[in-house]
Formats: sequence, C-alpha cells, structure tokens
Amino acid sequence: MASIGFIGLGNMGGPMAINLAKAGHQVEGFDLSAQAVELAREGGCTIAASAVEAATGKDVIVTMLPAGTHVVSVYEEIRDAIGAGALMIECSTIDIASAAKAHEIAASVGALSVDAPVSGGIMGAVNGTLTFMAGGSAAALDAAEPLLDPMGSRMVRCGQATAGQAAKVCNNMILAVTMIGTAEAFEMGRRLGLEDQALFDVVSTASGQSWSTTTYCPVPGPVPTSPANNDYKPGFAAQLMVKDLGLAQEAAEGASAYTPLGKHAFELYRQFCDEGFGDTDFSGIIKMMQSAKK
Repeated sequence: MASIGFIGLGNMGGPMAINLAKAGHQVEGFDLSAQAVELAREGGCTIAASAVEAATGKDVIVTMLPAGTHVVSVYEEIRDAIGAGALMIECSTIDIASAAKAHEIAASVGALSVDAPVSGGIMGAVNGTLTFMAGGSAAALDAAEPLLDPMGSRMVRCGQATAGQAAKVCNNMILAVTMIGTAEAFEMGRRLGLEDQALFDVVSTASGQSWSTTTYCPVPGPVPTSPANNDYKPGFAAQLMVKDLGLAQEAAEGASAYTPLGKHAFELYRQFCDEGFGDTDFSGIIKMMQSAKK
C-alpha cells in the first residue's frame, strides 16, 4: 500500500481521498476548509497542517484544486517536499499551460507526473466510478493506474503530458453543445404538442441519441436519476461548465482550432449563470429555452 498526500478535499477530492483510504492506502490530506477536513477525517484520512506536510515523504501526491493558478501555486509550494521518484497525480480540470507547468515542476525534482482530470461528477467521486483521462509518460501512467483504480472505473491513456487535460476540455465541449441541442429539441417538442416521454422514446433509440438524452435527460420523467427530477440540483453545476468551456476556448485559440458551436455554448452558459442559475445543474439550461420567446 502507498503513502499518499492528497491536497484538495472538496466535493470531488474528499470522496476520492476517502476511497483511497478505504482501499488500504495511508492517506494524509490537506484543505483550507475545516468542514472538508473533518469529512475526510471521518472517512479514514489523517490530516496535515499544511500542503507541505501532506507532501513530505509520500510515495504519491494527488491534487484536486479549483484552477490552474492554484495547482501551480501548490506545486511551487511543495517542490522541496517532493521526493525523487514520487508520483504526482493532478486531477483538477485546468488550462493546458498550467498543466504543462505542473509537469515541469515535477520533472525538476525527479518525480513522475500525470495529468488525470476526471469525468463522473460528485456521485462518481463518492461511488468510485470516475473516468480518468490521463496524460504522461508510459512509466508515469503505469505507476498511476493502480492508484486511480480505487477512485474510478476506468483510466484512458490519452497520450503524453497535458493530453488528459486536452481530452477533458474536448469532451466537455461536446457535452455542452449536445445538452443545449437536447434542451432545445425537448422544448420545441413540447410546443409542438409532443409528450416528453414520446420524444425520449424516439430520440433514445434513433439517430439523435446522445448521453445528454439517455443518461441526463433535461426534462423530468424519462430518466429518473437525472437532475431534472430533483429540481436541477447539481451533479455538475452550470458555473463549472462555464469554467470548462472557457478552458476549451482558451485551448482552441492556442491551437488555432475553429470551434463556433463551442464558442456559442460558452456564451449561452455564461448568460445562464448571469441570470442567476450558476448553482443549477448544467442540464437546467432548458429553463432558458422554456422562458424564451422568439
């Protein structure tokens, strides 16, 4: 079993750290939130007084933080505490440049490093069913895979350093675009006199099928586990989708990629948040379609 320092014990990181502890690893966590720290302690983690303390002497250091600036700041802070040969696993969803900087810092002290952002939301973190999109050297990915296993159901090897982050922003751009299209279609169907269930029965088995329909349908009824049946309480909040779409647009600009639908999705989700729905699940964007008049 590995000794693991886990920095960032929030809604995602906390359950992930607890699942590592349940698997028998020695997990020492750190977070600025007293509530997050207490939940991790109750879940079997020991608690460090600082990020440096959490990183010192560990075989593995996992980070799950809000943004690239936080990741780079923490990596700089703990640089001298990272042992040569340690494994750094960065699970936040961040910009490509910050991910590259994190890899650079790890390499400067002789550590292996993987960028491994996740898909699956809070319930995936709690249930240990996350999908990890991983980038790094073959040696780093080999070392990371058994550590990721207690936290997820799958690790996809996406390529070299930063490839995991690239895959994450591409995936979430697809998700945002398809959810908007799904919401538009269901609202249009209603206005044409279609029952939601009837449209679902067609789309879920026809050429319009997508995850946004079959797993996360934005109207109540057809998929009982979707947030639509719980007043759009997030799984994945709209404000987080705005963050990811912003990262996607930044990456697109850096790669000279033409993404007009991704750009428009970013604008629509930003409008949705500006209207006061930032803490609503991203599938709740159907509310914009329901209230809009052409």
